[in-house]
Amino acid sequence: MFKRLISSALVFGMAAIAPPARAQNCAPREIVVERLERQFNETLSSAGLQSGRSQDVIIEIWSSPQSGTFTVLVSHPTGLSCMVASGHDYFIVPEHKRRNDPAS
Repeated sequence: MFKRLISSALVFGMAAIAPPARAQNCAPREIVVERLERQFNETLSSAGLQSGRSQDVIIEIWSSPQSGTFTVLVSHPTGLSCMVASGHDYFIVPEHKRRNDPAS
C-alpha cells in the first residue's frame, strides 16, 4: 500500500512540474504568408540574410500600417517559416540625417 502511494505521488508530482506544451509556431512558408496577408493584412516590410553555422536563414518583418500589427519570421531553405515574435503598435522610424563629425 505504501509503495503504491509513493509511486502515485511521484507520478503526479513529476506531471505537475513538467514544462507546458508549446504552441507550434512553424509551418510551410506559403501557409504562413497567406495567413499573414489574409487574416492580419500584413505585407513584407523588410528582410535580411542571417548566416549561420549549419544553414543560412532569412529574417523577415511583416507589418500592417492599417492595424499596426507586425510579425517577425525566420524562413529556412527547406521552405519552413517560424514565427519568432509578433506584436502591435508597429511604426517606422524616420531616417535621421547624420551631423558632420567635427573630429574628421
